[in-house]
Amino acid sequence: MKTPLLSRTPVAAALAAVVATLGLTACGVGGETTQASADACPFEADESVDTTVRIGYQKIPNGDVVVKDQRILENCLPNATIEWSNFASGGDVVQAFGGGSLDIGLAGSSPSTKALSAPLDLPVSVIWVHDVIGSAESLAVRGGEATDIAGLKGKTIATPFGSTAHYSLLQAIADAGEDASDYKLVNSEPEQIAPTWSRGDIDAAWIWDPTLSELKKDGGKVILTSEDTAKAGKPTFDLAIADDSFIEDNPEVLAVWAKAQDYAVKQIKSDPEKAAESVAVEVGVTAAEAQKQFEGFVFLDASQQVGADYLGGKLGQDLFTTAEFLLTQDGIAEVAPESDYADGVDPGPAEAAAGE
Repeated sequence: MKTPLLSRTPVAAALAAVVATLGLTACGVGGETTQASADACPFEADESVDTTVRIGYQKIPNGDVVVKDQRILENCLPNATIEWSNFASGGDVVQAFGGGSLDIGLAGSSPSTKALSAPLDLPVSVIWVHDVIGSAESLAVRGGEATDIAGLKGKTIATPFGSTAHYSLLQAIADAGEDASDYKLVNSEPEQIAPTWSRGDIDAAWIWDPTLSELKKDGGKVILTSEDTAKAGKPTFDLAIADDSFIEDNPEVLAVWAKAQDYAVKQIKSDPEKAAESVAVEVGVTAAEAQKQFEGFVFLDASQQVGADYLGGKLGQDLFTTAEFLLTQDGIAEVAPESDYADGVDPGPAEAAAGE
């Protein structure tokens, strides 16, 4: 577990230069800058903060998009400038951190593990568990195409490489005693998968909502889920990572940010209809669909997150286990010492939100 405000070795300047050439603004679509008033803050606002906070989000039905749609940060940090940028996947979010263009961002446990491992070894820390992924990420196949992972050998399966869905797919193949080289795995971003499915270019996809729901409407049948791989001992998460320097310089921002996330999680649990309305706006589904999609995740409030099963201890072990598996799949160059992954988890913001 990382001691709050502990900094990591800065990423090599060469990496930042390389990432900068990738055109990161193309990954973060429509960076939105908004300001607001403290009047609508659901807890005590902090008017002393006047910095800019750059946040990378994904269109995933969890508390992060509730915070965005309801302008909780804008209302609780009324003198700050909040910039939201949308990313297609956690891999893109990690690239943006490598280029120094984000302060806080949502990335799955697999890309977050990569960020903490060589060759990246980015100066970031995990500060929040947006959700524990269950059936919200699943392997959809064409009806009658296959009933298990072995039945897809030789078939084309799409998934965003480096994502939690990719990790779960590789883990399912390994758990079945099969070899990933016997499958035609295709790297495809979520928005590309539905069109390629419709054209008949792919036979299956391990992906999340809203794309997953589109595939099911178009004849897809779910045969495996990330809940299954979690039960097999390989859980996946949507996590928030933050730049270590930003954490050190802006503890008051992170405290408000975590309180906003905690408020959103509690709203999902106590008033899912209201939370679903926000998700519908941000994700592009109906409110009814959004509420249904909540069932594919486990949401944790701040008091749960600081416990031993998550930010308080075991999450670091889960990241280390993920790194060991990624190494076998050539996803990373080497596994860092287990203590590095424990140190890459900073419970400070969640502890502030939990009042600890």
